[in-house]
Amino acid sequence: MTFASAVPAQFGSRRYYPLSRFFQDRLGFKVQRVTVDAGFTCPNVDGTVAVGGCVYCDNRSFSPNRRLPRATVREQVKRGVEILSARYGVQHFIAYFQAATNTYAPVDKLRRLYDEALEHPQIVGLAIGTRPDCVPNEILDLVEGYARDRYVCLELGLQSIHDRSLDWMNRGHHFDSFVDSVHRCGGRGLDLCAHVILGLPGETQEDMLATADTLAALPVHGVKIHNLHVVRETPLEQMFRAGEVRMLDFDGYVQIVCDFLERLPPGMVIHRLNGDAPPDYLVAPLWCVDKSRLLKAIQAELTRRDSWQGKHVGCLGGEVKLEELESYRRRTLRLPLSVRTSSSALDTRSLPAE
Repeated sequence: MTFASAVPAQFGSRRYYPLSRFFQDRLGFKVQRVTVDAGFTCPNVDGTVAVGGCVYCDNRSFSPNRRLPRATVREQVKRGVEILSARYGVQHFIAYFQAATNTYAPVDKLRRLYDEALEHPQIVGLAIGTRPDCVPNEILDLVEGYARDRYVCLELGLQSIHDRSLDWMNRGHHFDSFVDSVHRCGGRGLDLCAHVILGLPGETQEDMLATADTLAALPVHGVKIHNLHVVRETPLEQMFRAGEVRMLDFDGYVQIVCDFLERLPPGMVIHRLNGDAPPDYLVAPLWCVDKSRLLKAIQAELTRRDSWQGKHVGCLGGEVKLEELESYRRRTLRLPLSVRTSSSALDTRSLPAE
């Protein structure tokens, strides 16, 4: 069923709500994200819930700082700001704690690292990538404190709502952990972004769209959509070379991404639409290296369909005003939830403080 009758004007030239547009709407200026690698690990790497990590993951493939000699958070932020200022001419930045699980440490250690990033005068907020089973309430209390006077985005690795897929990738948690963490984030002023992977082995189109429909029904404010891709020196590379898994082709991915976008609320920010890796790490599919071509193809397919993000979601009708987009976000940012005090999160207090 079709609900909205026109592309929301606030999407600008796109047919979805891109992160760049959101930052302009929310903060009033352009923002770039400075990636930070604080040297964290993950509970499915160190044996807490599993060993070996996610089957597709090598942090070096998506974290530039993990491919460089280790530097302090302060040094990484300074270097990143200098590079991005020269490249894009922007003056405001968000410190993005990206590699591994960036809440997987005692509170005092996290506070020290986050504070170090915020010392730089051009850092206006934080983005923290983590797992849904690694946000106990005491860590959410810490992050909530930062959100009182600055932008804070908590990125939660959902990947899929299907437990069989989470088991296949060796996540070490199930979908109920994601739901629990989202509910306990309610009312804390945090922007929540879910990470999703399309093209997982055994998932049908119906399975992938069920993930979209579920996200649309949860108080989540943004999404990063990735195509499953193979990087070297991972278990997934071994599976791929043995012929056990196949990657989506270019046209197939464009189609499923457009289907996915149509089912997401217009106010949900699209942080990214593909996954990729540096050429020296990427094994397959090679088409994901050309991000510009992919984004143009997604835009062209949505135009061909006369479609857009949210066209098949009944949350808003007609032309969507900016106030309505923000109303969606305010409702979910401050939604009081009784399950806030219950938790399936791991206890991080016993982890090393250094």
